Parts: sequence; structure tokens; C-alpha cells
Amino acid sequence: MLTPRQLLILEAIIRDYTNIGQPIGSKKLQEQLPVHVSSATIRNEMAALEQAGYIAKEHSSSGRVPSLLGYRYYVDNLVQPSKLNQEELRNIRTSFDSEFSKVDEIVATSARILSDLTNYTAISLKPGSQELRLEGFRMVPLGSQQVMLLMVTSDGTVENQIFNLPAGISGDELEAVIRLINDQLVGLPLNQIEAHLQNNMALLQRYLHQPAGFIEVFGNVLEKAVREHVYVGGKKNLLNLVNSDNLEQIKLLYSLVDHKTDLNSLLGRLDDDISVKIGRELTNDILLDYSVISATYNDGNNGQGLIAILGPTNMPYSKMIGLLDVFRNELSRRLTNYYNSF
Repeated sequence: MLTPRQLLILEAIIRDYTNIGQPIGSKKLQEQLPVHVSSATIRNEMAALEQAGYIAKEHSSSGRVPSLLGYRYYVDNLVQPSKLNQEELRNIRTSFDSEFSKVDEIVATSARILSDLTNYTAISLKPGSQELRLEGFRMVPLGSQQVMLLMVTSDGTVENQIFNLPAGISGDELEAVIRLINDQLVGLPLNQIEAHLQNNMALLQRYLHQPAGFIEVFGNVLEKAVREHVYVGGKKNLLNLVNSDNLEQIKLLYSLVDHKTDLNSLLGRLDDDISVKIGRELTNDILLDYSVISATYNDGNNGQGLIAILGPTNMPYSKMIGLLDVFRNELSRRLTNYYNSF
């Protein structure tokens, strides 16, 4: 249990590190803490916070930076969402004033607006997208070692992809795999299916000599089904979050954002009002220095969707949570007005 003074110090370190991006020392903290304490006392408290894992040293610097545990504690116990001023609220409402011909346009536009407001990458999930489930998987022989794989989802969508059978694999063998998939995966959410296939690679090898190729094709069909429900805004903002010399990390981040199935699985669940996932909680090694804040919204037609921002771990959580809360209410209002216009 942290003492009141340790809470003040932890909050100040996170606030200052968010603003300047540099390790925070005891002298700077002494200047701004609302209580008068000596620099030595602050150093002792910082040592205790470091020992508990809430802050850490960067290299040999005497200053401290927040750890992932420190951010988690801050978000769960200390953060207070900021209130938007009237001008900021007016800007959001004005951004939604355009005429839209379908819900998809509103949801896609919301991702662009949110990325513009935050300078981070924004993701919008169409209402009902996380509820999409696999209804069935079929194969249609086309001849000349070609088959068409068909996937039906719970909203009635049918996606397909042509697959060239590798040498040595018969249609009967592939049909056995499809029966296996239907037995084990029908009814699962789409964003869980590819992981289930990867975890059952050994089982697939009983039927296929090269199951990885089949999983890739199946993943492509999944991706097509999810793509129409997930929208991304501000993808270029990812460049602001990484060292421009680290081309490999940039490629991996872009690949992640482009792969809508993976992106969907990173976000919070629909039963989470506002969710904050930090670093390792995102279960992707390339996102150790990133956070995702997501919030649910209602579409005014008995459906729920999700909006989120992907940014650095040292993002201003108070401001972003407050903004996202207001934004999702305005998005709900715009969608409700859309349905009421008919």
C-alpha cells in the first residue's frame, strides 16, 4: 500500500515524464509537490517506489521514469479524466456534421476524426463486429488442383478465396480438415479462430503435410470478413512514435495495423466501458512501449461498437480518457440521429 506522499510523487513523475519525456529527479519534484519535504526525503521515497517496481532508473541517471506497473497503478487508482472545454466539444460536433449515406461512413470517419484530435492512431469497430462468429466453412472443387474456400459468418456474410492444392494433397484430405474446423470452430468469434488454428497445428498435420499454407489462406478469408468492420485512422501517426532509423519496427507496426484480425483482438471487450491496456497486457512484443485506450459506444439501434486509440505508454491518460469518453457519446449521438432520420 502506497503512502499519500508516495502517491503524490508517483503521480508527479508520471505527469512530468508525459510532458518532457526525460527522467525526473528529486529537485524537480521538490519544486512542485504540494507538501514541503526535503530533497533527501523525496529520494528515499523514490527509492521505495523503485524497490516496489513502480518507477525505474534509465541507464545511470539519478532521475526516474514510470514502469509499466507504475502506469497500471496510476490508471487504476489515480487518474482523473480531464474535462473538455466548450471549444473542444464544439470541434468534435462540427466534425460529425457531414452528410452520411450509411453507418459505415460514420464509423470510418470517426477513426479519422479521433486520430486528428489525438495525433495517435485511432481504430473504430462497427457495431456488432466483435459479435461476429463463424457459421460454417465449405469447399467447392474447381478442377486443376484448385478449390474455392467459402466462409459464412453470423451476419450472413460469405467470403471466399481460391486455393491451389499443393502437390500430394487431395480434395478428400482437405475436406477432412474442413470437417475438423467446422466441428471445433463453428460458433467462435472471428478474432479467436486463427489463434485456435495455430494452437492446433499438430492436429492439422495429421491431414496436411504443410498446414501453414492452408492456415495462411484461411487467415486471408478471415481478414476479408473482418476488414469491412474495422476502420483505422492516422496510420501515419505511428511514425511519430518510433525511431525513424528503426525500419523493422515501423514495418511490424504497419503490418499489425493492416492486419485487422490481429488489431481486433488487441482491443477491449464490449463489456468494458473504458479499457486501458498497457505494454505486455497487449500480448504483442512490438507493443511493449505502447498503450491502447478503448471505449464502447451505442449506435442508437440496439448495437454496440468500439473505438480506441493506440499511442505510447507515456501518453496523457487523463486527457485521452476524458476525450474518448466525450467522443464516444458524440459518436452515439450522431448514429442515433442517422437512424432517426429515416
